[in-house]
Amino acid sequence: MTTDTSNLANTQIHKVYIRATAQAIWDAITGPEWTVRYGYGGYAHYELQPGGALTINPDEQMIEGSKAMGWELPDVIIDGEVLEVDEPHRLCTTWRMLMDPGTAAEGFSTVVYDIKEYEGFCSLIVTHELDNMPTLAAMVGGENGDPGSGGGGHPWILSDLKSVLETGHRMSESA
Repeated sequence: MTTDTSNLANTQIHKVYIRATAQAIWDAITGPEWTVRYGYGGYAHYELQPGGALTINPDEQMIEGSKAMGWELPDVIIDGEVLEVDEPHRLCTTWRMLMDPGTAAEGFSTVVYDIKEYEGFCSLIVTHELDNMPTLAAMVGGENGDPGSGGGGHPWILSDLKSVLETGHRMSESA
């Protein structure tokens, strides 16, 4: 996987190659039964039409992990609006992280998922526009520490997504 974080304050581009179909990757990004299986977990709900809502709710493991660290999660940890849908190749949304007061105050960013199919595999490029959002940029760029403490950002999530789609297991699970 490649990650360009040279301009953390503005745009991040994360690219990974996955041995899966474009539809399988799309389903894993947009289906709550999938999103809970990789990265930090949580249930992503998309109304897949322009103007539709994006909400991500924490799963039980995330709720318990946060309580163990001494803080409560809101019922919705990320919200946004669907801007563009071209299933299974492109999804564009606004995106606001509500589980941290600093990131919530920075407002909405834009996230674009581009999936390109090749013979036997796909590329997945996640472009995150982060103008004037230094706290969020550091978090989603994986600059805040190790993945076990919530610091892996997009690189961690995409690597785990790849692992789940290719092996059926999270990176942290034995096969």
